[in-house]
Amino acid sequence: MRPDIPLAPLLERFFTQRLLQQRQASPHTISSYRDTFRLLLRFAHQRLHTPPARLAFTALDAPLLAAFLDDLERRRQITARSRNLRLTAVRSFFQYAAYEEPAHAEQIQRVLAIPRKRFTRRLVTYLTRPEVDALLAAPDPGIWFGRRDHALLLLAVQTGLRVSELTSLQRADVIMGVGAHVRCVGKGRKERCTPLTKPTAAVLRAWLREPARRQAVTLFPSAQGGRLSHDSVADLLAKHVARAAQGCPSLRDKRVTPHCLRHTAAMELLLAGVDRAVIALWLGHESVETTQMYLEANLALKEEILAKTTPPAGTPGRYHADDKLLAFLNQL
Repeated sequence: MRPDIPLAPLLERFFTQRLLQQRQASPHTISSYRDTFRLLLRFAHQRLHTPPARLAFTALDAPLLAAFLDDLERRRQITARSRNLRLTAVRSFFQYAAYEEPAHAEQIQRVLAIPRKRFTRRLVTYLTRPEVDALLAAPDPGIWFGRRDHALLLLAVQTGLRVSELTSLQRADVIMGVGAHVRCVGKGRKERCTPLTKPTAAVLRAWLREPARRQAVTLFPSAQGGRLSHDSVADLLAKHVARAAQGCPSLRDKRVTPHCLRHTAAMELLLAGVDRAVIALWLGHESVETTQMYLEANLALKEEILAKTTPPAGTPGRYHADDKLLAFLNQL
C-alpha cells in the first residue's frame, strides 16, 4: 500500500527548491503559481473540511482538480485562457512530484492527463492614431499624477513594454543622450534595450527632472513612492480612457487594457513596414510566430493584399421563393 504523504512539505519544497533555487523562476511566475495554490487549497478546504496544512498529497486527485478548475470558471468567471494558466501551475507541481514521489505515479499521471481547454482566439485590440492622441491628451499636466500618467502611457504606446516591465523600471534604466533608450528585464529573464523617439525622450527627460516621491528610485512610483501594481495601472488607464472617449467616441466601443497598449505599439511597427522578426525582437517575444496575431488583426493590410489580386467574376442571381412545402421543412 502506498504511503499517504503530507502535502505541505512537498509543496514547500516545490516553491523553495524547484522554482526558486533550481529554475530561478521570475517573481511574476512565483506570484502566479502562489495565487493558484492559494485558490486550490481554499477550495480543497471547503470540499474536504481539512485545513490546508493537514492535507495529504493523495487528496489532490484528478476529480478534485477538475472540479476546482470548473469552479474557477463558474464562480470567478475566469476565461479559458486563465483556466489554462492555473492548470499550468498545477501541472508543474505534479511533474515535480513525479520525481519526488514515484510511488504515486498513477495519481500523478491522471492529473497530468487533464486537458487544456480550447478557446476561440480573438483578434487583438489596438488603438488607432487618433485614439492614441486622445488618450495621451487625457491626463492633467497641471498635477503630478497627470504628468506621471502621461509619461507612463506614452512610454507604453511607443515601446510596447509589458505592464510588469513598465512598473519595474527604475530611473537609472532610462538612458538619455545619443541613442536614448530604456533597459528592462522581460519574460525568461531576458534583458533588452528599446530605443526612444525624440518626443518620448523629451517627455521622460522632463519627468526625470521632477523630484522623486519619497526618494523613490522607481520611474513611475505610486503616491507613497512604491511600485505601481497591475491593478493600479489598469485603473489609471480606465480613468483616462473614459475621459478621452468624450472627444473620441470610438474608444467607447473598445476594451482598452494595459496589454492593448502593447498591441498598439506592435501594430504601429507593422503598419510602418517593419519585418516580423524585428517586431518580435522589439517586443521580447520568444518566437517570431507570436507576431502572427498582428498580421491577422490588420484589416488595412488585408485590404491592400486584396487590391493586388484579380477577383473572380461572379454573376448575381435573382431571388426565387422556395416551394411552400420545402420552405416549411427548411424552417424546422
